[in-house]
Amino acid sequence: MTIDALDSIPLEHDRVSVGEVTLHVVRAGPEDGTPVILLHGFPEFWYGWRHQIPALALAGYRVIVPDQRGYNTSDKPDGVRAYRVDALADDVLGLMDAHGLERACVVGHDWGAAVAWRTAARAPDRVERLAILNVPHPTVMMKTLRSDPMQLMRSWYMFFFQLPWVPEALLGRKGATGLAGMMHKSSNPGSFSREELAHYREAWTQPGAISAMLGWYRAMMRHAAPPIDDAIQPRTLVLWGKRDTALGSDMVQPSVDMCRDAELVWFPEATHWVQHDAAEQVNEALLRFLEDPGRG
Repeated sequence: MTIDALDSIPLEHDRVSVGEVTLHVVRAGPEDGTPVILLHGFPEFWYGWRHQIPALALAGYRVIVPDQRGYNTSDKPDGVRAYRVDALADDVLGLMDAHGLERACVVGHDWGAAVAWRTAARAPDRVERLAILNVPHPTVMMKTLRSDPMQLMRSWYMFFFQLPWVPEALLGRKGATGLAGMMHKSSNPGSFSREELAHYREAWTQPGAISAMLGWYRAMMRHAAPPIDDAIQPRTLVLWGKRDTALGSDMVQPSVDMCRDAELVWFPEATHWVQHDAAEQVNEALLRFLEDPGRG
């Protein structure tokens, strides 16, 4: 599926109350299809799943893609505490409730994967299947940050984002060219076109968006969630681009080991932006995982 395919299917845009916030949500696919919630990461928004939405919808899935709190046109509550990960997981459960869903498949990339891990840990009975793209299990991440100087160096930006106003100024300068440059430099050539980045820049320049997006990192440091020690119960798929410059691949197998029943698929030539770098292969892996009747 190419970017052009996004224009070939009907997309429903809506604003959905999920509890304490209202989110902009995009839906596609048959209303009676198995629900799949796609959770974007930093600094993307619903459009970050543009390669996956058509593939899943045309395969018969009901695709539900929110702009998570703080992003694009979704609500941007004040205060760092509003972006703690348990509140973000509550948004996912609220999204299910708003759509009358007892269970849904949950797919997350980057920060969206962190929220997906948390949701599956807190409410395993609500998550039909879990797919994780290029983010380790939260407990593995925290342990690695404390014990691995190399990962600590790779994660320098997390600490930089704790500064007041400076990250906003650098990332948001000249119409958010700082964010665009970050994505361009950390992905494979051609994964983000100038036209595609223009859509991102429109989302990033929404009033208060960059500060709200950074609020996720600030809440992680200031309002840390309790560790997840129990095994992740839903059947899990971990997809990982090996050329990720921010997150070391030595965290992958320990993350898989934190799951009751997990499958791992490597993408040797993909970066952190695996769903863009290897879109067709990611789609194939997701569909194979979701459609396999022998797993659940």
